[in-house]
Amino acid sequence: MAQQATVPTDSPVVGGPESTLDGRAVAEATERDANGGPPALQLHNIRAGYGNIEVLHGVSLVVPAATVVALLGPNGAGKSTTLKVAAGLVAPTGGCVHMAGSHVNNSSPEARARAGLASVPEGRGIFPNLSVRENLAMVQLRRRVEIDELEADVYKWFPVLGQRRSQLAGTLSGGEQQMLSLARAMATSPGLLLLDEISMGLAPLIVGQLYELVGEAARGGTAILLVEQFARAALRVADYVAVMVQGRITLLGEPAEVGDRLAQAYLGTAA
Repeated sequence: MAQQATVPTDSPVVGGPESTLDGRAVAEATERDANGGPPALQLHNIRAGYGNIEVLHGVSLVVPAATVVALLGPNGAGKSTTLKVAAGLVAPTGGCVHMAGSHVNNSSPEARARAGLASVPEGRGIFPNLSVRENLAMVQLRRRVEIDELEADVYKWFPVLGQRRSQLAGTLSGGEQQMLSLARAMATSPGLLLLDEISMGLAPLIVGQLYELVGEAARGGTAILLVEQFARAALRVADYVAVMVQGRITLLGEPAEVGDRLAQAYLGTAA
């Protein structure tokens, strides 16, 4: 039997095996939105999976505007499936998904992108046969800004990409490819950003640089739900942490509250 989730009374992040998204929690999340609007993302009692195999067993989670919520847990816990439900790539079999207060269960990934969602999938999301500049030009179609202005923003965040602007994206190093993937997502000025294992296979120095940009994006008003198997980098930027084990959220709270309990929540896996 899964461990019952521990929910701090002042946390806007709600979850657990059979939890509900109660009005108090939503009100608390809204209070943390400087614009007075609804949370950027609400997952309410989500059940989802693949075929006859259910992966998520009643997951509820709130991501307030301009905050970073880290979803941690071991391999196979259901973290990436949670992001796919939020992005519209996997349809829930039960429960509700809301973006900025709107019910989006039946909306397509494209519609959610137009509504302000951007994502960096596991394994990066770039066009390897296009140059760095051409990859960024794809974002230009959505932002409707001059490519020079867009490039100036991106190269301010990642100067090394400016040095590689004419290079094919597929020939970049792994760290540079991840920088380009994150830059493409951030350049759309999203209201909600989903990040899936952006540290995978990268050197600690590169990971630190990526997460510095994640923190800056949140301070600029973007709500971020990020998935990480390894907790240390995520904890440095997260406002709230949810730990998922076997398709259920088993631990919730602020990083300082849950840090010492992560190893236990991971079923013995070191954080």
